[in-house]
Amino acid sequence: MPEVIIDTLLDVIKLLPFLLLTYLAMEYLEHKAGEKTEGLMRKAGRFGPVIGGALGIVPQCGFSTAASNLYAGRVITLGTLMAVYLSTSDEMLPVLISEKAPLKSIAGILLAKAGIGIAAGLLTDLLLGRKGARAHIHGSHIHEICEHEHCRCEKGIFRSALSHTVRIALFILFITFLLNLLLFFVGEEALANLILNRPLAGPLLAGLVGLIPNCAGSVVITQLYLEGIIGIGSAMAGLLTGSGVGLLVLFRVNHHKKENMGILAALYGIGVLSGIVIELVTMAVA
Repeated sequence: MPEVIIDTLLDVIKLLPFLLLTYLAMEYLEHKAGEKTEGLMRKAGRFGPVIGGALGIVPQCGFSTAASNLYAGRVITLGTLMAVYLSTSDEMLPVLISEKAPLKSIAGILLAKAGIGIAAGLLTDLLLGRKGARAHIHGSHIHEICEHEHCRCEKGIFRSALSHTVRIALFILFITFLLNLLLFFVGEEALANLILNRPLAGPLLAGLVGLIPNCAGSVVITQLYLEGIIGIGSAMAGLLTGSGVGLLVLFRVNHHKKENMGILAALYGIGVLSGIVIELVTMAVA
């Protein structure tokens, strides 16, 4: 047990500088380009899913919450909203960078999320049609939601980055400790086989974890993938369904509850189906 605790602490301490630098870069990007990306989504028109999916992979504070607000006011289409939700990386990217994951793997995951998001968004608008803008959502309201629900955007770049770093480091500390305990008592091979040999169960469970409406879901999925406990298909299922607090804000600001439940079900279905396909293809190639 002492070895497990020491190993866990050392693992997390090594990540802190990389997490802080990553979040500093993300906060700088948000302050410089946040309003511009929201403006692009407003003016995107029929290309909304393409722009939303492409911008979703760029790590920004509260981008999915902004999309939820814009959709509630019918400023963007349902397809654009789905593209943003599916492509949003939430806390995945900082964790991958801090863990020094291969650049090729990071790029592959981001491009896959963007591609699936864009395809799903375009298909959604094609099948259901585009809903025109009928209301105006003030930017100040979006940032108010962002500040209270997710990221403390208005408290300065360094303070916000430090807050993110501490919060995510604590999540990683807790998750890593639990994983190290499992590996200690069960064994890495036995634990991996328990999930990796189940191409259907893995994505189904990972998709549910991804729906957790805060950063915990994406941190858990990313850590499990990096530890080799789940495969790329299961990881993609969880990362596709993980839209940060976007869904939470959608249920808060969009008063069409049945519609919200439909969006939730569609997000889960697309994420899980994509994960199963990726898992089966990966097993076939291997």
